Amino acid sequence: MNPSVPTPSSTPSVILVGVDFGVPHFDAGLEELGLLAQTAGYTVAERVSCKRRAPDPALFVGSGKADEIKLLAQSTGASEVLFDQSLSPAQQRNLERHLGLPVNDRTLLILEIFAQRARSHEGKLQVELARLQYLSTRLVRRWSHLERQSGGIGMRGGPGETQIELDRRMIGEAIKRTKERLEKVKKQRSTQRRQRERRDTFSISLVGYTNAGKSSLFNGLVKARAYAADQLFATLDTTTRQLYLGEAGRSVSLSDTVGFIRDLPHGLVDAFAATLQEAADADLLLHVVDASNPSHPEQIASVLGVLKDIGADQVPQILLFNKLDAMDPASVPLVLSDAMELEGVSVPRIFVSARTGAGLPELRALLAARVLEQKAGPGPMTPGPFPEIDEPVS
Repeated sequence: MNPSVPTPSSTPSVILVGVDFGVPHFDAGLEELGLLAQTAGYTVAERVSCKRRAPDPALFVGSGKADEIKLLAQSTGASEVLFDQSLSPAQQRNLERHLGLPVNDRTLLILEIFAQRARSHEGKLQVELARLQYLSTRLVRRWSHLERQSGGIGMRGGPGETQIELDRRMIGEAIKRTKERLEKVKKQRSTQRRQRERRDTFSISLVGYTNAGKSSLFNGLVKARAYAADQLFATLDTTTRQLYLGEAGRSVSLSDTVGFIRDLPHGLVDAFAATLQEAADADLLLHVVDASNPSHPEQIASVLGVLKDIGADQVPQILLFNKLDAMDPASVPLVLSDAMELEGVSVPRIFVSARTGAGLPELRALLAARVLEQKAGPGPMTPGPFPEIDEPVS
């Protein structure tokens, strides 16, 4: 993919391809992949989905479907093909030869979005590490120029060292340097955490699926100006502010973190460990859910999976069902505060709207109760009591 952001007049068109292998969360309409493509600056020319028992070892979709995609690309003028699942290096290479077009997968698409959005030094380092780790798996016979021999007197590399070996070594050295720089960032964060612990700071982290409205809630709670938009991965860099809770008579630390997504590339989980550590080290997680999205149960499961990967699954949570104003009126509950079972644990839940402010006073009251509860001493996190709202809020 071209790493530069395309201008509106030269926006490339792509064909989206998804294969249903019988998994429960398969996105038949490729809606999420389409949003990812648009976020990265692409126009969707066509969507193709099919069913298979297992991936074709050579072409992932099989030769017949590959021929269909090729004809579709020719008729629509698409310049690239994007797959919703991860492709092996060999499958990617074979598809490009068969289709005569660049072929990329969901992993690289997410990496490109992150590269476009990262602003902080830490964020850029994390994206670079994930990109290098991804590229290191794509070297094996991926490009013909890598088969050339190099080396000899006056040339880089040893005598007879192939270009692929040289590229692999260069990427390995770049990965090592980037990891060392990120390690320094982790040490700085560790120092900051120790300082917060000495000050007896209660830390809260907003987590949730991408585009669930975390940054809007963050702005509504702390009156900040964090960037918020109706798009995937609007926020990549962690932002922390102080939130004063009058009922508790003190301030707490509130952090807005990067949004999660299903099938988040493992390289990104590893690379963003420093940023996601904010969630693992928090005293409380505010798990933001897009209540208006019909797929929110699957999104909750995806977030819980990532929290488990980063060691934050044992941190107490409060579920915030956001976008109350966008819900179907028939689905709006009469009682906006209750509890929901997550993996066998009863978790407090509040329906809120970052846009209208509905439910935010009740959320502040519940947060204050948690802070006072911690000051009184450790104890089980119970789902009540909750302030009840009898009238639905639109």
